[in-house]
Amino acid sequence: MTPTTVSWPAATARRMSRQWLTTPAPAGTGPAEVAARMLGAHAQVASAAEVSLALRTEGATRANVRHAVTGDHTLVRTFGPRGTVHLLPAADLSWWTGALSALPAGPGPFAPDVRMTPAQTEEVLAAIADALTGTELTVDELTEAVVRRAGPWAGDPVMPAFQTLWPRWRQVTHTAAHRGVLAFGADRGRKVTYTNPGCVPQDADESLARLVDRYLHAYGPVGAQDFALWLAAPRAWAAELFASLAAGGRIEEVSFPVGRAGPAYVVPGDTAFPDEPARGVRLLPYFDGYVIATRPRELLFPGPAAGRALAGGQAGNYPVLLIDGTVAGVWHQRRAGRRIVITVEPLAPLAAAHHRALEHEAERTAVILEGVADLTVGTVTVGPHA
Repeated sequence: MTPTTVSWPAATARRMSRQWLTTPAPAGTGPAEVAARMLGAHAQVASAAEVSLALRTEGATRANVRHAVTGDHTLVRTFGPRGTVHLLPAADLSWWTGALSALPAGPGPFAPDVRMTPAQTEEVLAAIADALTGTELTVDELTEAVVRRAGPWAGDPVMPAFQTLWPRWRQVTHTAAHRGVLAFGADRGRKVTYTNPGCVPQDADESLARLVDRYLHAYGPVGAQDFALWLAAPRAWAAELFASLAAGGRIEEVSFPVGRAGPAYVVPGDTAFPDEPARGVRLLPYFDGYVIATRPRELLFPGPAAGRALAGGQAGNYPVLLIDGTVAGVWHQRRAGRRIVITVEPLAPLAAAHHRALEHEAERTAVILEGVADLTVGTVTVGPHA
């Protein structure tokens, strides 16, 4: 059978639609449902995650997202793809941890005298799980609790970090999250806390298959190398995983001739794509899932967009102006009392219709942030987020 041929405009239109960027989800759609569709919201910048989720739902604000995290707990703040902080649906956490805990560990960045042995790692993970069950602890409180349970060696200040030294146990923080025994609790003033979400990771093979399925549904057509880059996983490992899933009929190859290397895949039978290209203007915040996951990057960030909106080839370090599904500029916002001062720098003069759409989008962004928009079209002088 000849594989279905998919064009870049068709792929863009479907990705935009499935990300609720063409038409927002109906009012009342929960942030957890949106996060599930996006495969999590990058939350290193908390306000950016709030905008990412709320802009995809009619009438939502950051208050809806915050309630999902700290009120009804349908969202969990934890370490997700690429080891970065994400908001993930609580209902999906067991398979997320099943998949993330199955990723190849790699050699690790620490010197031999800093590293922990496998036995020490398991001892610390057990200590973390026990210490965080039924409570929330700051990192200093958790250090004391781990040292009490595992021994003084776990607290040795040997890990270079931010011009200081962290205790030895902290090198397995991400591992603890991926094992389902650590997630973020409620902030205590300016201090973060951790808690045990009580999650038991599901079977690794089925969890990885589900992750690939969700990834293909949201961002396909994609290939193994795209998946590896999105997940920060070894490319050879991803290629083996995709080959295994393809052999088992779990993914379907399509023809996606857009200057990429290797085959591209979709969910089996999921080969319908829109006839019309994407339309619309969107202001996407730092590290929005659409710009992080969409490949090939040179088509999402065409020409001058790559030089202006990428930072060392990295997507997400600038909030972006999206026109018809393609990066067309950068923007920045700051709060001044009730005013949300939004500066948008297009890479080309805006047509009148796009300018009107931009005004509406700025007003919507301000509503999400519970303020009033003050829009300027001009140069953004703020550099990329680290």
